Amino acid sequence: MHPEIVSERPGMCPECGMALVPSRTRAEHHADVRGHNPEQSLRGNHGHGKPASAEASADAKALADKSAGRHAGHSTAMFFRKFWVSLAITIPVVLYADVVEKISGWSPPDFPGSEYLAFALGSIVFFYGGWVFLAGAWREIRARLPGMMTLIGIAISAAYLWSVAVEISKYRNIDLGHTLFWELTTLITIMLLGHWLEMRAVSGAQGALKELSKLLPDTADVIRNGQPETVPLFELRENDVVLVRPGAKIPADGAIADGESDVSESMITGESKPVSKKAGDAVIAGTINGDGALKVRVTNIGEKTFLAGVMRLVAEAQASKSRLQILSDRAALYLTAIAVGGGLVTLVAWLASGADVSFAVARLVAVLVIACPHALGLAVPLVASISTTKAAQNGFLVKQRLALEAARTVDMVLFDKTGTLTKGEFGVIETWGVNGHGINEVIALAASLDALSEHPIARAVAAKARELKLSLKEPKKFEALKGRGVRAELGIMNQELRVIVGNRKLMNDNGMVIEGSIDVKAREFESQGKTVIWIAAQPTIHASRFTLHGFIALADIIREESREAIRALKELGVRTAMVTGDSEDVAKWVSGELGIDEYFARVLPGEKSEKVKKLQGRGLKVAMVGDGINDAPALTQADLGIAIGAGTNVAIESAGIILVRNDPRDIVKIIRLSKMTYAKMIQNLFWATGYNVVALPLAAGALAFRGIILEPALAAGLMSVSTIIVAANAMLLRRQSL
Repeated sequence: MHPEIVSERPGMCPECGMALVPSRTRAEHHADVRGHNPEQSLRGNHGHGKPASAEASADAKALADKSAGRHAGHSTAMFFRKFWVSLAITIPVVLYADVVEKISGWSPPDFPGSEYLAFALGSIVFFYGGWVFLAGAWREIRARLPGMMTLIGIAISAAYLWSVAVEISKYRNIDLGHTLFWELTTLITIMLLGHWLEMRAVSGAQGALKELSKLLPDTADVIRNGQPETVPLFELRENDVVLVRPGAKIPADGAIADGESDVSESMITGESKPVSKKAGDAVIAGTINGDGALKVRVTNIGEKTFLAGVMRLVAEAQASKSRLQILSDRAALYLTAIAVGGGLVTLVAWLASGADVSFAVARLVAVLVIACPHALGLAVPLVASISTTKAAQNGFLVKQRLALEAARTVDMVLFDKTGTLTKGEFGVIETWGVNGHGINEVIALAASLDALSEHPIARAVAAKARELKLSLKEPKKFEALKGRGVRAELGIMNQELRVIVGNRKLMNDNGMVIEGSIDVKAREFESQGKTVIWIAAQPTIHASRFTLHGFIALADIIREESREAIRALKELGVRTAMVTGDSEDVAKWVSGELGIDEYFARVLPGEKSEKVKKLQGRGLKVAMVGDGINDAPALTQADLGIAIGAGTNVAIESAGIILVRNDPRDIVKIIRLSKMTYAKMIQNLFWATGYNVVALPLAAGALAFRGIILEPALAAGLMSVSTIIVAANAMLLRRQSL
């Protein structure tokens, strides 16, 4: 590769972070970057040489226009300015053209040099307004990716060179026919208008992603020497403590050092309800603080922030291509070849039929313009760009477009149980009291002993007591009984009680025989894979044996969101399955509770991919949903890998789609977005290619014998209209709810 070439592939410049155009030199690339819309810049660089969010925003905008740099260095304002200048110049060219007199019978007054007016003004429009197309054509040809700019460049060059030749021939008394200056100027003016409208549409489509880049504040209040000091965002360093006032944006990823508040994370996670935060909880850059003041210790800045990671993933998704985009790329290339070949055939055919040369050249120009794969080149990338941005807004990140495209064909969603369908932590499911003891009393006794333990079951019991706001007693003579439970003494109602909390064996060892209805109920819970702990007590004096107070049944808590997700998937006609390393009883109970179609129990982490293969062997398209840590082989094996938790590197590497939240309902959103995206792509491809079937023969003059002629300017108008329709149809996706 030439040492001055930045990159042979699309990507991001390591120096400025902007999108790279293949086979361009550094000087050319950075000259283009200076012409980019200033809206893409970020107000701070987070302590790094380049702004991470500006990088993703610029990349997204450039990648939405995938033709080989056809808008490199361009801005919406530039096209707008060139359009109005060209329009002002075009008006007198058209007024002094023969076509006006033929149509209206009126002709403008002559003046000295008026015969050169069309040549002079047409040249200005060609070089001022048309240069952007000529430069784009040169870049496409040099990159060996001829496309829309190439066709426009050939068309306006043919029209201009022919018109110049006609002007020169007049001085040699040779009549070559009439010039095409009015056709040329109107063509360029309409093309500039079309490109301005297109860039506005693309810019509008990227609006949500731009909003992500604006989430960070300009400054931060860093606490130094005990006092807040306002500094620019790029001066923040890790381990700085910043003061986040009520209603302010959090400037960097960090952990709360002091204070409590509700934080709105809707723009990051899609969760509309503010999340309660206290000391020790993590917060994300760009989220909005509620009513409380917070002191946040900075843990990540710049490109390390969660927000920067989100935008990088969005940029990666927009850099990747779906099957439909590959199809549209190939169609655009074929259409370019057809246009050039068809244009030459049209020119030769009309000349051979004895038509005027200027008429034949006009037909050539019309064919080249009408066949520009402008709408085709925009049809799929714009929809894909909007869909990846919409995904990020709804709490999931599309790493590969092929993954999003595959979601619509999924027949079976295979969930990992722990941490996906369940919370991955024990919770109290049921409490029973016997011998006149109430439920709260049973929990209070157990929690008083378990408050000193770090065992997951003990933590669950203690959490239930806190939830019920029960008063706990401080245990004395605490003793852990290995493999059975715990024992301690509690002072309750002016008496000392010896309390034991543990399994059935501990109860039996202390002289209690569990039988009757309570035994039946406990064994029912145990048959479902739940853990049952028993609570018994005896006075420390004048007591011969323990009295049973009741039992508590615990299990891995099923997410309420899981029930909604399974129900919604069934409504979409998608079957569900579950894989877990737990026992058959646990798997059967969870599946029954959620209404899952089938399950696989006692599956080791390394065996999960085999279960995916088993389902695929039945002809099913399988989506695997896991935490991205021990599920990596299964995520890779599945037709669609969905990882829960965007923070793990394994998740990012192994899955095509990553869920920001641990919410299985987002699986339904993925499938819905996939179907919406596919439908929009098909609609756009149909329109972008369908109008060519009708317009190309008209441009070539197939109905000229009936007086129907498609002039170059009208061809340009139709081409621009088709582009705007495609863009508008794509943008309707933004308004559809998931």
